[in-house]
Amino acid sequence: MTFKETKQALEAFAKSIIKQSKGNLRRHRNNKFITGSTSGDLEGSLGYELDVTENDFKVQFYMADYGAFQDLGVKGSKSTYSKSKNSPFKYSGRFKSIPPQSLDKWMVKKSIKGTRDEQGRFIGRKSLRYLLAKSIYEKGLRASFFFTKPFETNVLKLPDELIEKFALDIEDFIALKND
Repeated sequence: MTFKETKQALEAFAKSIIKQSKGNLRRHRNNKFITGSTSGDLEGSLGYELDVTENDFKVQFYMADYGAFQDLGVKGSKSTYSKSKNSPFKYSGRFKSIPPQSLDKWMVKKSIKGTRDEQGRFIGRKSLRYLLAKSIYEKGLRASFFFTKPFETNVLKLPDELIEKFALDIEDFIALKND
């Protein structure tokens, strides 16, 4: 039995989640911050694998490692964004601050430059990188739920579609056996 209809339903389910997740990344522009990359690496890393056998249906989603941090957020060492309060990730102990040099390309892309402070002293890029990294460490990262929301929405729709498609596959299988 090939489960052709079931496979198509699972394929549509996975494609919908990936498409919506990529749209969320583009819309909210949090496609590349943590590693300092400015090339849209996270969006390009989103994908899925579908494995349908006679005994099993499996859909696995994958993304760049830092995608989970963007999706669920990271609690800060001193405070936390309300959206990130349930995140399993936290800056402290095991999760040290992000390396300040990883913010360099991002700062250039966003045109963030050194400036003068209240006393007229110039704050250079190196100092600014450190201050940004320290701020991220203390405040954490706000959760975007770019993947979680599409996944939860599509999972709610899946049971009815899957039951219908599975029933069609069973009907086809019975029809083949009776011929």
